[in-house]
Amino acid sequence: MLIYKLLLSLPMAFRGSFAIAASADKENEVKSILQQMELDVLAFRDEIERAYSLRCETETLAECDQSNFNDCSSVFPNGQCMKAGELIISTCGDGVSCNALWDKRSSTVSIPAVIAQAPFDNPSDPEVIESACYSRLTEQYMIDKYEADEKFWAKYNIQPSWTYFGAHNGLFRKIPATHQEQCGQYDPRRRPWFVAASSGPKDVVLVIDVSGSMSDYGRMDIAKEAAITIVNTLTVADRVAVVSFATRATEIGGFKSLVRATHFNKKRLVTAIQNLTPNGATNFFDAFNTAFDAIDKTIRSESTSGCNVAVLFMTDGQISEGPGENEVIELVNGRTEQLATKYNRNTIISTFSLGLQADHSITKNLACSMNGIWTPVDDITGDLVTAMSSYYKLFALGLGEGGNEDFAAWVEPYEFQNPAGRMGTTVSAPVYDRSVEPPLFLGVAAVDIYMDALEKVLGEDAASSTMLERFVQLSTARCPKIDLTECELDALRFLGGGEEAICGKCNSTEYIGIVPEKCPFQSDFPNNLWDNTYLEGEKYEDRACCEVGNSFPSESCPAVNAKSTSSPDFLPLGVVVLIIFLGGAGVFLMLGVCPKMARFLKARKEQKQRNANGNTIEIKLEGDSYDINDVMPPRSCLL
Repeated sequence: MLIYKLLLSLPMAFRGSFAIAASADKENEVKSILQQMELDVLAFRDEIERAYSLRCETETLAECDQSNFNDCSSVFPNGQCMKAGELIISTCGDGVSCNALWDKRSSTVSIPAVIAQAPFDNPSDPEVIESACYSRLTEQYMIDKYEADEKFWAKYNIQPSWTYFGAHNGLFRKIPATHQEQCGQYDPRRRPWFVAASSGPKDVVLVIDVSGSMSDYGRMDIAKEAAITIVNTLTVADRVAVVSFATRATEIGGFKSLVRATHFNKKRLVTAIQNLTPNGATNFFDAFNTAFDAIDKTIRSESTSGCNVAVLFMTDGQISEGPGENEVIELVNGRTEQLATKYNRNTIISTFSLGLQADHSITKNLACSMNGIWTPVDDITGDLVTAMSSYYKLFALGLGEGGNEDFAAWVEPYEFQNPAGRMGTTVSAPVYDRSVEPPLFLGVAAVDIYMDALEKVLGEDAASSTMLERFVQLSTARCPKIDLTECELDALRFLGGGEEAICGKCNSTEYIGIVPEKCPFQSDFPNNLWDNTYLEGEKYEDRACCEVGNSFPSESCPAVNAKSTSSPDFLPLGVVVLIIFLGGAGVFLMLGVCPKMARFLKARKEQKQRNANGNTIEIKLEGDSYDINDVMPPRSCLL
């Protein structure tokens, strides 16, 4: 109040100067916060890169066995119910009496269901197992960082958010550990923070075939899913346009050139994509011509990202309207050459054949003739995200060097899923194996930040245009220089579509810097990553919802009350359980209370048909016999 009265007593000119100085102080404080976040994510990136160098060590692999926590089926060792002042997960309650469990001293691992095909939702791909094991080496660093973050954010009365790593193969590790509501659905490669850090600013034009044949075999749905996935991964540093084509081509969404990939513009494009219907012939020439016209207009109006151009062309068939294949190749090569010589812009053409029944010859020939990448997309068993990822992996090659070694990307403030409705943003940085040339892209390190602190300091809404512009300016980078050899291009083709996708212009099959080198002793890889799968098959509410102050799920929370009570899930407190395990390893006595043991036994009985490798150890309890490998209990229950 004294300062306020003093300010009123000053002449108007002095008041203005005071306000400007105060505003400058606020901007400097925000700048300091954002710089600290960038330093944090780059330090985390360095730690992951250090861990990767130890990925093949015997100790790394041995200690990884049954030492990770699954985001859907594992009980966390240090679980605590969130306090209302920390977070509120509305699915579980209001934060006063009921909330959700988390573990600030453990990380959790998510693996998309499409690559978690081994028993107990383990990955079968050795490279994914390897990613779990080397990223586990960063867990103590993540724990220490979270403790430091709590102290840093305490002055703003804000709880720190998540720190995490998304591997290029889809594995995801984060701290604090929490349970996912939708098991097997999260894929970091679909998220804007991942693509922003791995590809930098870019201009993207999606070209979608909507001819009549796209109604066959669900191809239109594949194209829509692919296009929407790409649009949703873009950030405010990018520009985007979507062109649909049949007998003729048109830019959709109500735009006539590329636009900044804001939430509003992306929503308009997604709606337009969803409304596409197949009809007409197939005119490749008009499709590419319309795409390049949009690019040219955007560059001339000086509203592009200023960096590389990606044209992603999706079709299922052959040309049935307009000029033929040779004319299309001549057109595209001429327009890309024009962009290079006139505007110094590098253009990458990626073509995708949609569906098993799609014609592959023309789309592959187009890509190979234009130094592009062709990828077949299997409509039955294919991994759409992997198939569509070749373009950002290509751009990632240029972000590991050439002045971009410390590039960090920011995304437009958005509503976090947990807690729902709370605004935040993410700063992320690409991770590489820098011991090879070109540096091998491994994934993306990221740190979340709640917008509350910036709003408090600036007195400005998180969704304001000035706040948005700050993150646009922060996400600048030197445009990745893409000057690939034929072997490097074939390596990228191989990653997206296997041997079928390569153009055959490279005599070597050793793709150093593009395809990860395998560890020599893959027989040492663990068969089971998980410390326990105690909550296998449980609903989210049964896994995560808890009474505030407790460390395990509670039947008294509203979200848990609806479940069946046909048999008890918990042992009464004070009960002493004595179970004798007989097996090749000897005799173990378990004395005391494991508050989850009864639920473990129930779940294990239900999963009795499932088996893991190892000796069979039977437990006798109320006349039933169980295989210890059916469902793993927490290690804490076996100590």
